[in-house]
Amino acid sequence: MKVRIAYIEEPPFYWTGDDGRPTGADIELAKVVMRAIGASDIEYHRTSFAEFLPGVQEARWDMNVPIFITAERGRQVDFSVPVWTIGDGFLVRSGNPKALTSYGAVAARGDVRLGLIAAQVQVDSAKAAGVRDDQIVLFKDQPEAIAAMLVGRIDAFAGTALGNRTAASANPALDSVDVDVGKSAAELIGGFSFSKGNPGLLQAVNAELRRYLGTPDHRARVAKYGFTPAEIDGVIAKMAPEA
Repeated sequence: MKVRIAYIEEPPFYWTGDDGRPTGADIELAKVVMRAIGASDIEYHRTSFAEFLPGVQEARWDMNVPIFITAERGRQVDFSVPVWTIGDGFLVRSGNPKALTSYGAVAARGDVRLGLIAAQVQVDSAKAAGVRDDQIVLFKDQPEAIAAMLVGRIDAFAGTALGNRTAASANPALDSVDVDVGKSAAELIGGFSFSKGNPGLLQAVNAELRRYLGTPDHRARVAKYGFTPAEIDGVIAKMAPEA
């Protein structure tokens, strides 16, 4: 069985390694699950975030790596059971010179420019907190946004807390700041996504995820990429057996 999986460049979840192959915590999870359900051939498609949902809907590939689950996205695609729960975070310049600790703090300063990836959930969180359109600079992916920050085009970049912790650890010119968006862990969950016309693959993946998530092997794999126990335990606790 061949399965085609789309991913983008967003360490530590998924990115292209120095050897040209996809790597990351969610790539490893996908490989484990695919082997368990009998997929002998995995074909990876590097794409943009904006193409995730259209690509799987149009059968350009079979599934996407995990992204945040929202009601709006759930009307377009089917999601797997959740595989992590992760909050928002900012990347800022070292020392956080403009004291940017929340979306509200960004909104309160007219001289601040916030980098966001188009169509990601952080766009809605920023606007809900009052961040104006003229303060927002949109990018296609995390590497492009980080490059813009390093040359002073933006003052902060909003993404996942884990992703930004990883980026800051690799660049001494940047710091990461966790951001409280006022949502519960139940609202900050991510899962693989599939076309609504592919229920067989979804069911097979879900069955294996229910068996595998929370095992010692799973915890050891994601810990290598900086996942904390809380970022996994939040979804394990609500995992329901397959009907």
